[in-house]
Amino acid sequence: MKDAQRYRSHDAYRLHCRLDHLERHFPTWMRRLFRRLRRPSARWVRIPVGVMLILGGVASFLPVLGVWMLPLGLLLIAQDLPFLHRPARWLLVVGERRWRLWRRRHRH
Repeated sequence: MKDAQRYRSHDAYRLHCRLDHLERHFPTWMRRLFRRLRRPSARWVRIPVGVMLILGGVASFLPVLGVWMLPLGLLLIAQDLPFLHRPARWLLVVGERRWRLWRRRHRH
C-alpha cells in the first residue's frame, strides 16, 4: 500500500500498474524511453509529445503517421489529467484482451 500512497488517487495508481504491465512487453530501447517519459519530472516533455502523437494519429492518412499514435498520445497525457485515468486504464485492459484474442486466433 505504501507504493499506492504516492499517487493522487486510486485511479492514478491503477493506471500506473497497467502501464507497468504494458511496459514489460516493449523492446528494451522502447522500455527505456517510455520510463523516462513516465517520470513525474518529465511532465513538460510528456505533454507536448502526447499532443504531437495525438495530432499524428488524427493525420493518419499521411505516410508514416498512423492511428497507433492516437492511443499512445492519450496514454501519455492521461498521466497528467485525472479525468483520463479511468478511460486510459479501460483502454489498456480492452486492448490487452483484444490482443490476446487476436493472437489466439492467428497462432496456426
